[in-house]
Amino acid sequence: MTPHNEAEKKDIAKTVIMPGDPRRATFIAENYLENVKLVNQVRGMLAYTGTYKNKEVTVMASGMGCPSMGIYSYELFKFYDVDHIIRIGSCGAYTKELHLYDLILVRECYSDSSYAKMQNGCEDKVLTSSDLLNQRIKNTAQQKGFPLSERRVYSSDVFYGEIVDPVKMYEEKDCVAVEMESFALFHNAKVLKKGATCVLTVSDNLITKEETTSNEREKSFTRMMELVLDSIV
Repeated sequence: MTPHNEAEKKDIAKTVIMPGDPRRATFIAENYLENVKLVNQVRGMLAYTGTYKNKEVTVMASGMGCPSMGIYSYELFKFYDVDHIIRIGSCGAYTKELHLYDLILVRECYSDSSYAKMQNGCEDKVLTSSDLLNQRIKNTAQQKGFPLSERRVYSSDVFYGEIVDPVKMYEEKDCVAVEMESFALFHNAKVLKKGATCVLTVSDNLITKEETTSNEREKSFTRMMELVLDSIV
């Protein structure tokens, strides 16, 4: 156990899927997994372990932002011997090219977060995901006929930012969308020599002002869920 996770080591699978929202973790567990067991509910950060097509998998919420993702992913890698973490979440698009419900595989994330520097002195601004996991996800997307863009995103510490220009972030940093957790996840994976990647669904577009509702974000991102689950079996 850790201060943030009451699960026993044997209760956590080697592969963990991490949505940000605990309710999304519950939705995945109830709709896709068999032999499900609730293994953590400390601070409401729900974690479930079960099987998907006979493959053991844990689904655990990460919460919002790098500090929260940093705690849970570090503990899973370090203390629970997890090999792979795949974040699934929503993002805001920075370009008209992307539409609601489009899928993005995060090849790289750029961030001005201080998370990596404060964690171990790393001053990298761009971190990459696992080639192995990415290839599995791309192969699965092709098999299922799911369009998938492999791109760079901006991992922000601030949701209500007043100085970041979406157009400049796209044109100058090649970031097609914004989210808030990948940078900490990728950093922890790099430090602990583990595998991590991220698949995102476009929930809103900061250029066109299209957006989904909170209920849609919780329950309608099923292509992303099915893509990641099928990629691990």
